[in-house]
Amino acid sequence: MELFLISVIILAVLLLAVAVYAVMQKDLLYATIATGIISLILSVLFFLLQAPDVALTEAAIGIALTTIIFVITIRNTSRREDEILITQESEASKIDDKVKANM
Repeated sequence: MELFLISVIILAVLLLAVAVYAVMQKDLLYATIATGIISLILSVLFFLLQAPDVALTEAAIGIALTTIIFVITIRNTSRREDEILITQESEASKIDDKVKANM
């Protein structure tokens, strides 16, 4: 019983630490990997709390599917939050500027 309680407390503290890291991270790829680790920790917690069906679902959806979708999306966009401003990169803003200049 003591080992169970200690392991749950350690996993909960680790879960909070990784969640804070994911929120504070500016690199979106690292933040996505951190959310995958959060899902992994949650899967282990669910398994320890005798909910193996929820643990398997969290592992399949949280770790695998969501993380893969986020990584593909980040690969097709900019990786860092502060890399470039969206308005500077957008072709639509250039067209809007030309239209305003002609008016």
